[in-house]
Amino acid sequence: MEKTVSRREFMTAAPLATVGLMLGFSSAGNAMNRWLEKPNSKFGGVQIGVITYSYRSMPHDVDQLLQFCIDSNVSAIELMGDSVEAFAGKPKSPIQMGPPPAGGGRRPPLTDEQKAQLAEYNKQVAEWRANVSMDKFKEVRKKYNDAGITIYAFKPNAFSPTNTDAEVEYGMRAAKALGANCVTVELPTDPAQTQRLGDLGAKNKVYMGYHNHTQATDTLWDTALAQSPYNSINFDCGHYLAAGGKNTKESLMAFLEAKHDRISTMHIKDRTTPEHGAGNLEWGKGDTPIKEMLLMFKAKKYKFPVTVELEYEIPAGSNAVKEVAKCVAYAKNILVS
Repeated sequence: MEKTVSRREFMTAAPLATVGLMLGFSSAGNAMNRWLEKPNSKFGGVQIGVITYSYRSMPHDVDQLLQFCIDSNVSAIELMGDSVEAFAGKPKSPIQMGPPPAGGGRRPPLTDEQKAQLAEYNKQVAEWRANVSMDKFKEVRKKYNDAGITIYAFKPNAFSPTNTDAEVEYGMRAAKALGANCVTVELPTDPAQTQRLGDLGAKNKVYMGYHNHTQATDTLWDTALAQSPYNSINFDCGHYLAAGGKNTKESLMAFLEAKHDRISTMHIKDRTTPEHGAGNLEWGKGDTPIKEMLLMFKAKKYKFPVTVELEYEIPAGSNAVKEVAKCVAYAKNILVS
């Protein structure tokens, strides 16, 4: 009979398997065996990854997040900044926002005192980022690489117009320490900001991947792409299609073929067109041509990773890990058949 261990003992014996206890592993032996089965989400030459935002419903640290990826069979990720920055010693915010109100309402506005506290905190963070050692980021890279997971993009909250150049360059240095060649951010509306970021990207040899929501058009990125070879597209095919208008399945496929060499990473989700409610559904239930896209990437040998972004409502009895695993399996079924 296997000896059942306590959570404390288990974390000491096998820190990479901490979340195994949460997901049904009752012994260190079983959890270690699960960890040793390294994930593989590259199918037919197409790298399927996940943005770790997909696990936002499951609070985690870097070790728990690693186990989420393993249990989702994900071997490459776009890493959000929170968990790794906390691991590296980022100052804690004096204001705990908590989850948004039920029903999708807005949080109450900050008081004047809270605004002052936040301004002071942002200065502390900027100072920390300008001086922090990259050792902890390299440690995370090794931890993930040893488990069979590479980090291809990094998304800290460090690239807005209010962030200093030192913070922007911190984000790029951290990305390189993590093993990524790309950082991602929402596409700025001010061309001066994309010029600034593109110039700093060129200086640091790190690509700036600009993400879209439903403002996407075929020409949305043209200015940024012309400004710097290090400005690139972090394309979201679901949001593009849900925008409607001239954005159709046909124009989506044409855009991907025309811009593939300027796409650094791509988010994939199954949204419907506005005529069908612009919903965000489980894969295979929406209007996004997932099969056609993946088969085109395979046939044409496109190199950018395809990133699962879990935004549909998680079914009762499931969780984010299980749903990401379903998305990965859906892609695999298309690409290896």
